[in-house]
Amino acid sequence: MNPFCLLARQSIEHYLKTGKILDCPKPLPQIFKKRAGVFVSIHKKNGELRGCIGTFLPTQENLAQEIIKNSLSAATQDPRFSPLTLSELKNVEISVDILSQPMPANNLDELNVKKYGVIVKSADGRSGLLLPDIEGIKTPTEQITIACQKAGIFPDEPISIYKFTVKRYKE
Repeated sequence: MNPFCLLARQSIEHYLKTGKILDCPKPLPQIFKKRAGVFVSIHKKNGELRGCIGTFLPTQENLAQEIIKNSLSAATQDPRFSPLTLSELKNVEISVDILSQPMPANNLDELNVKKYGVIVKSADGRSGLLLPDIEGIKTPTEQITIACQKAGIFPDEPISIYKFTVKRYKE
């Protein structure tokens, strides 16, 4: 198993068993030393989403802490789902997406649903994000529409659009 997903799984398991947040690995391996936004997604074995939370910009000191924090949030704080239980943990698959720095997208021609995720922002600061390569999403317009819905941005409101890439790691 890759080290990012392994850390996410260990973090969730440790928390569900002890109620405590897993300590950052020491010494910190080189691959965890950079800073980046991270999304952790949890899916049932049948592919059904069970939790997904992340950050599009880094909020923690390093990648390890970002993964630990977001894996716990995906498992226990996604408002769409009840908290994951220890008995469920063996029946889910975890993926970790490490995000690039967002860049402005000036028009739809710059977007590609397989390659880029999108972030939309309204003038008053509401924002929504959609990861790239989501099953069923075929066009940049669909991506933007869903990201706007997630943010509570109405179709006629002006928005700024940003794009980013991810490195996706799956169990």
